[in-house]
Amino acid sequence: MARLNAIEFARSVQNACHESAHVLSYNVQILDDTVVKIRVVISGEAFVEVFYNADSGKCSYALIQQNRRIFGADNAFIGWHLHPFGNPEQHDVCTEISFEEFLRMVEEKFLQ
Repeated sequence: MARLNAIEFARSVQNACHESAHVLSYNVQILDDTVVKIRVVISGEAFVEVFYNADSGKCSYALIQQNRRIFGADNAFIGWHLHPFGNPEQHDVCTEISFEEFLRMVEEKFLQ
């Protein structure tokens, strides 16, 4: 994913949400010109928190259930890595992940 500005990133997340049959709602917060936070509700008990900083390129996705991360991906500190289902404290190095890809993983592994 090429470095996007905050609005472009938010639009890419919105587009992925509109394509998914599992997204119930989402709320976009543009915190300033470069930072965006988005909450994507996928069930009555779970949601995905999305964070993006256009200046630093930092990005994170976290599937939250019962106020705990149960799956995630981000590029903080060590580059892109997954926090896998079953052991979300672990860091598994991976290639860059778009929100669309992350949502697809959630749909396949969590919503089945």
